[in-house]
Amino acid sequence: MKRRAGVDMHDLVITNARICDGLGSAIVPGNLAVRDGRISALGDDVGSGREVVDAGGMVLAPGIVDTHTHYDAQITWDPMLAPSPGLGVTTVVMGNCGFTIAPCRAADRELTMRNLVRVEGMSLDAMHAGIQWRFESFPEYLDAIAEKGMGPNVAAFIGHSSVRTYVLGADAPRRAATADEIQQMRAIVREAMDTGAIGFATSTSPSHNGADGDPMPSRLADDDEMRALVSVLGERKRGIFMLTKGGGTSIPFLESLAAENSRPVMIAALLHNSTNPEGVFAELDQISQGRERGHRLYGQVSCCPLTMEFTLRAPYPLEGIAAWSPALTAAPQAVPGILADAAFRNAVERDLSEPASVRLFNGEWQKLRVLEVCKPENRRFEGRSVAEIAAEEGKRPLDWMLDLALAEDLRTTFVAVLLNSDDSAVARLLTHPASAIALSDAGAHLSFFCDAGFGLHLLGYWVRERHAMSLAEGVRRLTSEPAEIFGIRHRGRLSVGAHADLLLFDPLRVDRGPSRRVFDLPAGAPRLTTDAVGVLGVWVNGTRIVDENGARSDAPRPGRLLREFAC
Repeated sequence: MKRRAGVDMHDLVITNARICDGLGSAIVPGNLAVRDGRISALGDDVGSGREVVDAGGMVLAPGIVDTHTHYDAQITWDPMLAPSPGLGVTTVVMGNCGFTIAPCRAADRELTMRNLVRVEGMSLDAMHAGIQWRFESFPEYLDAIAEKGMGPNVAAFIGHSSVRTYVLGADAPRRAATADEIQQMRAIVREAMDTGAIGFATSTSPSHNGADGDPMPSRLADDDEMRALVSVLGERKRGIFMLTKGGGTSIPFLESLAAENSRPVMIAALLHNSTNPEGVFAELDQISQGRERGHRLYGQVSCCPLTMEFTLRAPYPLEGIAAWSPALTAAPQAVPGILADAAFRNAVERDLSEPASVRLFNGEWQKLRVLEVCKPENRRFEGRSVAEIAAEEGKRPLDWMLDLALAEDLRTTFVAVLLNSDDSAVARLLTHPASAIALSDAGAHLSFFCDAGFGLHLLGYWVRERHAMSLAEGVRRLTSEPAEIFGIRHRGRLSVGAHADLLLFDPLRVDRGPSRRVFDLPAGAPRLTTDAVGVLGVWVNGTRIVDENGARSDAPRPGRLLREFAC
């Protein structure tokens, strides 16, 4: 590598690094310089810097680009978007699945927050105390968060459920839209795209339910509505369409949208289900076939096992079971009676006996454990699987779990490994040519799990321990690949002229730590978080916001709201 000639002193020089450029190139020794927030030189001799950091032979790579987050509410009270920067993330895309907080009329704020409690595991108290409602429209929302500044770079989807609620009001989760309502929604999507949305996001997943057990509004959209809204992207010749897919949404239909609009389509969440082991691969193969026909389709996969903590007061993993619906929509005081009812239990058992490709819990009782009980006499159950205990007591696992929960006022905490539990299958997902690695869900499901460190898990577990791919390839999958798919310009790579979003890490130690519970949300609400292992520095646009001790308490807000994207 050669020094870029004719430069003055740089703002920052990082020396003695192993340069991993994010493009899949071989990792080589070298130095990197930054001036005015961009990489100004790369090579053996890059000149002098006002600040010099000795990398000590560690790997210097682009910062992680996390394309599946739900920070839409959190960013209004926490512009640093903890814990993502501390976990190596320098750019986030939020608004996935269409679960956004703008546009939102003042009259719909409570409903919007209550929807997020159910569908994204967020704290209502935290949102009441934290969200600063200085906006109604989507452009006003972007302006409001840009004014406050942000730690990492941020891009935002315009979300279908919010758009539907804005136009249909209380009917949004209950019926199809009229032709006039579809035109009103198209106008909102068009305005959002013209003012900086990265694309349009939606969900048809049966696991996505909102307040009072109603489906999230986007699930009520028919194909005509979906086609009309996605066509705005085609008209504007920009933006990506993101969908979390339910069983009734076919890959051929999504390919038709990609073909009609010449826009990329990101299809989530493609996770491995041990009870239907080839289902996800069949979908990825369909996506590959669409790509061979020249259509930009991508299957969003996770490198993490999907593990959730839950109680039966908020049984998110079970809500995709069709027979669970009576408990989902009932008033809280009626739920115990429903859970005790033999007919309800038998219906749930029948549903679980039928394979499903998109359901979270599939009757794998050996993977569901008692995490924490409320009554001392039940402490002997902690840490054991429901299947094991039920067999000892001669009960069906469902009956034993419900009986214990009812005896503890539904406060028993369970933990389940739901999907992506087969390492050999997950390795196939990660290396499939149609897959895109993401699905951290950072900012959401705060009481259930924390996968914000997905990138460090990929580098530590799948690269170093399992050798599923090379380190250069693992970094590429986390950086330049998502940046290219989403049209995020000049990021996700180490090259002269690119924005200086940087991650310095020890490849022999890099990983995410265990989950732990903290109480740092507004109103003292709890969340699960995780710490980085082996991360030595994170820079956003050339400014360091993380050092070897973690996120800096005095960190500025160097991130940018991204509004312009490559076509």
